[in-house]
This record gives sequence, structure tokens and C-alpha cells, in this order.
Amino acid sequence: MQLSPLTAISPIDGRYHKSTQVLSSYFSEFALIRFRVHVEVEYFIALCESNISQLPELSTEVKSNLQKLVIDFNEKDAEHIKDIERTINHDVKAVENFIKEKFDIHGLQDLKEFIHFGLTSQDINNTAIPFSWKKALTEVYFPEIAAVVYKLKALATDWKDIAMLARTHGQPASPTRLGKEILVFCERLENQIAQINQVPFSAKFGGATGNFNAHHLAYPQIDWVQFGNKFVNNQLGLSRSQYTTQIEHYDNFAAHCDGLKRINNILIDLSRDVWTYISTDYFKQQIIAGQIGSSAMPHKVNPIDFENAEGNLGIANALFEHLAAKLPISRLQRDLTDSTVLRNIGVPMSHTLIALKSLMRGLNKLIINETAIRADLENNWAVVAEGIQTILRREGYPKPYEALKDLTRTNTQVNEATIASFVENLDVSDAIKQEIKSITPWNYTGI
Repeated sequence: MQLSPLTAISPIDGRYHKSTQVLSSYFSEFALIRFRVHVEVEYFIALCESNISQLPELSTEVKSNLQKLVIDFNEKDAEHIKDIERTINHDVKAVENFIKEKFDIHGLQDLKEFIHFGLTSQDINNTAIPFSWKKALTEVYFPEIAAVVYKLKALATDWKDIAMLARTHGQPASPTRLGKEILVFCERLENQIAQINQVPFSAKFGGATGNFNAHHLAYPQIDWVQFGNKFVNNQLGLSRSQYTTQIEHYDNFAAHCDGLKRINNILIDLSRDVWTYISTDYFKQQIIAGQIGSSAMPHKVNPIDFENAEGNLGIANALFEHLAAKLPISRLQRDLTDSTVLRNIGVPMSHTLIALKSLMRGLNKLIINETAIRADLENNWAVVAEGIQTILRREGYPKPYEALKDLTRTNTQVNEATIASFVENLDVSDAIKQEIKSITPWNYTGI
């Protein structure tokens, strides 16, 4: 069978292809090859701007032609590089040979040996992959998570005045406001997004074992550390690690994974809470014409968007956890396990993207059911007991907590009348009685 969304093994490229196809530009084999070409071309341009006498100063036209190799890079170019790789059995060397062919076309034959000059494959991989990771986060992930936060803030504003029964340990607790409960998730998400934005996109660039051995031997007069810093930090927009083995140490990449996992945990928490509110009828869901909620029960509209989000976030987190735990560990100056694992970094990002889109669909379907929310408060007048006993404490009333405990635990149904009767029998002033009677489950919501 030909590979298609119907025949793909992974649902990322199958069932959810429409949601994840945007990430192909960052994490596919094509994308990796293209980003490798980008680094190799920019590196050659940087060499020509150094003090190597054998290299000319490139004209604007030549530099533009070289950069077009990246801008105009297409699937035919990628297939050609894969053909070269099948012959020589080396993926990065295949990229080098591809660029050498292009040098012949652009009259740069005499400069071909300065392509990949002094580098090892990981100088390319450990800049190309962080470059693709940065672009994916900044161009796809951050806008998607920002849209979720924006939607939550809009809902928090819409629902800011809706009093709601809180539940701690699953039991009725002091009332809160629905909008404030949504803002809890907004704050958590924004804090974690801010933390991720502080983590550098680290890259390794320093020759076979990180010391610029070959570079320094060939041109000892050049400050290669300064060159590497300028190239990686300024031209590629990454952050060059100063002391490395053959590979990047991945500590900051692990921090990104841990940060994304924390955000996903918050979204799982949100998904489960909304799911629970739907199950208690606090929320209804918009019915989409033509859609079926259950194959057996016509009345049902299942909260599938929040279930889908929770499931995909869980898969993403399992992979983020493995990436964060495995990648910073490498035997001595390098083993190959990081290369195998790095090819999968788009997988948890894809499951995360699927989840974000599902979550947005679910949030957009929510319809507040104020009748059910108010009824829940009406059935739980006992939750104002905390407020009553606090006023009595303020007034020096003897053992107020015990008095309220007896009231709320000896009555099978505490309601407005029960509370009023209790207050009338208190040995306090009429003003205090009136203050206490003014407390209701709808106004006892704090700040």
C-alpha cells in the first residue's frame, strides 16, 4: 500500500494528519535535511567572512544564490540527497555532496572543500535540530498554547460573576466563582510558558570532540571559539554551549521537555475538571448538526474533545519524559543513542498539538448551565457554616466551630430555614444576627 493518512501506522500521520501536517515543515526527514543544508550554507558564508586567505569575499549575488539553495529546497532535492545517502551510507555527508554539486553549477568548484570544513556530523545535527525545534516552538506551539490561554481568559471574564459550589476531597466546600477557577489555569499556564521562554536553545559547534582541533590546526591565527559563538548565536539565533563532547549535552533541551510536560499536566488537570463539570451538568455542549454522540444512545453528547486531549497529552508526556531523561546521558565523548532518539522529537510535539486543537474545540462548545450550578448551591447551604463560625469567633462567642459542627452534622438537610432558625437562637445582638443571615451560598465567594 502507498503511504497515506489511511495507511500510516501512526495516527499522527493518519487519523490526525490534518492537525499535525504543519509540523512536517520542522520534524520530517525532509525538514531535517533542509535544516542541515541551511547550516552548511550559512557556515560556508561565515567562513568566507572570516580571515581565511583562500576564501574570497562573496558578492551579494553569490551569497543570495547560496541561500536560495535553502529557500528553494524542495522534495526533489531531498530525494536526490537520499539517493546519495543510499550510495555512501551517510546522511550528513550526503548533504555535503549535494551542496558540492551546486557549487559546480554556481562556479564555486575551487571552494568545495570548505563545505563542512573541519566539522563533524554533530556540528550540523546539533545546530540543525535545535534550529528546527526553536522554529517549531515559536511558530507553531507558542501561538497554539497562547490561543488556549486567550480562550480561557475570555471564558473567565464571561463567567466572573457566576457563584459555584467548590469541592475539596470531592465534598462540598466554600463557594467560589467559576471565572476565578478558570483563572487558576491561566496563571499556571502563563507561569510555565514564561519559564520555558527563559531556557536557551542550546547548540553544539566545535569539531569532532568539541575543541576545534582541526580548525585550530589549519588556521591557528583565528579565534575559533569567537567564530563559533558568533556563527551559532548571531547567524543561527541559538546559544552555543562552550564546553562539549562530540555532542550537545541536551540539558536545556531536557528543560524544554520538562517544561512542556508541566504545561501538559496543567492541561490534563483542566481537561479532567471540565469533563467533571460536564458530568455534573454544569456545562452543556453545543450540538453540531449531523454529528452523533453515541452509536447506541441518541441522547448523548460525549465530552470527547476533553478525553481526546487528555489521552494525547498523556502520550506526549511519556515521550517528553523519556527525552528529558535519556538525552543528557551519553557514554564518554559520545554514543549514538541520542541520534536515534532525536529523530522522534516531533512525535510528542504532534500529540501535544493534537491535544491543543481538541481542547480548543471542546472549550468552544461549552454552554454554561447556570440552573444546575445554582441548584447545587441551593442544596448545600451547609457550606456557609465556615463564614458563620468565623463571625462568631470574631465576636468571642463560645465554641462557635463546635456549634456549627453540631448544626451541619445532625441535620440531614441544611437549608436557608435551618440556618435562620439556628441564628435566631444565638446569644448575639440583632445586628450580628442580621449580618449572619445575609450570608448565602451565592454571596459567600470571597474576593
